Amino acid sequence: MIAGKARGVRLKQVDASITRPITDRVKEALFNIIGSDIINSSMLDMFAGTGSVGIEALSRGASYVMFLDVNSSAIDVINSNLSVTKLSDMGQVQQTDAFDYLDGSKREKFEYIYIAPPQYKGMWVMALKHIDNNLEWMSNDGWVIAQMDPSEFREYDFKNLSIFDKRQYGNTILAFYSMVDN
Repeated sequence: MIAGKARGVRLKQVDASITRPITDRVKEALFNIIGSDIINSSMLDMFAGTGSVGIEALSRGASYVMFLDVNSSAIDVINSNLSVTKLSDMGQVQQTDAFDYLDGSKREKFEYIYIAPPQYKGMWVMALKHIDNNLEWMSNDGWVIAQMDPSEFREYDFKNLSIFDKRQYGNTILAFYSMVDN
């Protein structure tokens, strides 16, 4: 279920074997933490699945979201969900590998980068390492938010990113990173 201007719209789902759906409780907590800073911001929704996090951001006032997923079924669902919420003109959807995208030429900066990859493969750390080495993707005051199972979480020392908050909601952890002050 979506809040904001698309409140109450039920999103289509993708086969659970190819996505890690975020619960409404965790999504609500995430956007309570971000608060009104989401307004007029941009977001990169990596491993987007159904697109529910990016669509929630748009519904709550973000100006733009780039949705990435490698799976064609997920891409179809994201496009359908953007259409049903009437937010298609504020998002861009690309069927691509998230790591290839991050390694590509820098096109834009994001205030929020949301990482929710398949579980138990260490992909959230790989994504953080890519961003840590390519800060051009982040605005100076940007956040990277990684979603993972509690058994996956470890503290890591990155050269340019630092964890500033970590919250656990049942079997989901949200870890928040920002640029290290130099």
